[in-house]
Amino acid sequence: QVQLVESGGGLVQPGGSLRLSCAASGSIFSFNAMGWYRQAPGKQRELVAVITSGGSTNYANSVKGRFTISRDNAKNMVYLQMNSLKPEDTAIYYCNANKVGVGVIPGYDFWGQGTQVTVSS
Repeated sequence: QVQLVESGGGLVQPGGSLRLSCAASGSIFSFNAMGWYRQAPGKQRELVAVITSGGSTNYANSVKGRFTISRDNAKNMVYLQMNSLKPEDTAIYYCNANKVGVGVIPGYDFWGQGTQVTVSS
């Protein structure tokens, strides 16, 4: 069992920046991928960015060029640097740890409690 705790959310003006952090209670090295998801009011949770254990990254089209995901395995931390924020980025941001299933062994996910990001003037 791994606990994920997000921090760094808050209120920021359009065009501003925030850096989200995700602290894991255990090693993140064994997970296939670490990711950030977000959920806006009345909308489904969506993938924002993901980074694999090998360091490959993938981003939602809406955040490409503005957001950067990174991980520090030694510190069991995952980060999301968010620049040029827009009002439509307003959502609760969740950290995710994913382990892919192998054969008959199912995969699993861990989620943090979320951190609110509000982009407004």
